[in-house]
Amino acid sequence: MGKQRVLSGVQTTGNYHLGNYLGAIRNWVEGQSEYENYLFVADLHAITVPHDPKQLAADTYTLAALYLACGLDLNHSTIFVQSHVSAHSELTWLLNCITPLNWLQDMIQFKEKAVKQGENVSAGLLDYPVLMSADILLYQADKVPVGEDQKQHLELTRDIAARLNHQFGKPDRPVLKLPDPLIRKEGARVMSLADGTRKMSKSDPSELSRINLLDSPEQIQYKIKRCKTDPIRGLTFDDPARPECNNLLTLYTLLSGKNKEDVAVECQDMGWGQFKPLLTDTIIESLKPIQEKYHSIMSDKGYLESVLRDGAKKARAIANQTLSQVKTALGYSLPL
Repeated sequence: MGKQRVLSGVQTTGNYHLGNYLGAIRNWVEGQSEYENYLFVADLHAITVPHDPKQLAADTYTLAALYLACGLDLNHSTIFVQSHVSAHSELTWLLNCITPLNWLQDMIQFKEKAVKQGENVSAGLLDYPVLMSADILLYQADKVPVGEDQKQHLELTRDIAARLNHQFGKPDRPVLKLPDPLIRKEGARVMSLADGTRKMSKSDPSELSRINLLDSPEQIQYKIKRCKTDPIRGLTFDDPARPECNNLLTLYTLLSGKNKEDVAVECQDMGWGQFKPLLTDTIIESLKPIQEKYHSIMSDKGYLESVLRDGAKKARAIANQTLSQVKTALGYSLPL
């Protein structure tokens, strides 16, 4: 048997931060040799909210370069841009037509984002979970790396696939594979520097809420100096009354390479004045090789374009095959 296939992507909306890295990209890198990986730049998802066309193009290249800079190996991972594979959009429409509307209206993230956008809510914002399902199902993925907050989207994907298989497939020959979640507990949910009860997010209007992967040492130092803490001396994990303390200790653990038990002992008698410089230096040193490699890749645009061109070609071969299977099951005649 060959390797299991993994599919995942990150949205192109700029401000790629430690939450993206520790919650997703680094996990891909560490486990990439175990799987056949298809990792994409999710530019179609980026336009569910108002966007700047020039910035969209720039962010696409930035994210693809960061994938490589963070350690994704082309021997194990296929990297491509979502919009370069038209099957994503076509399968989304086909899946739309078998997905009950109330399934989408019940999605928690839609409800949260719709409140923020008010009257400017687009049909795309309601429908993006179906596009996400198409992303996954096109590649007949075995595993999908998800954080705890994204499990609902994967459950929807499985429900849509099961519905299509039931209505249009055969019991012994399903049209689509039902993917399983690949969840890494530690570091799967990195929290905001401004509020330890909220996830670190690109959409947070405050730059002080996150450490971006391309932040300078001066910016990192300033953000950690200003991040929210508490007045208690002595740092401990897993105290529900101290969410910021737990978050900052977790960041230090993940970036220092030390285990949780050793960090707990090391930091148990520290005050914030002692711990914050330690965390700052650890973050700066962890991001330095990523930033150096990123700038090297961005200086050779031809290389980056060739990676994305090759990735799209490889992705299309699988995606178009799956799309053809779905269209045949639904009753469409294929082009002559």
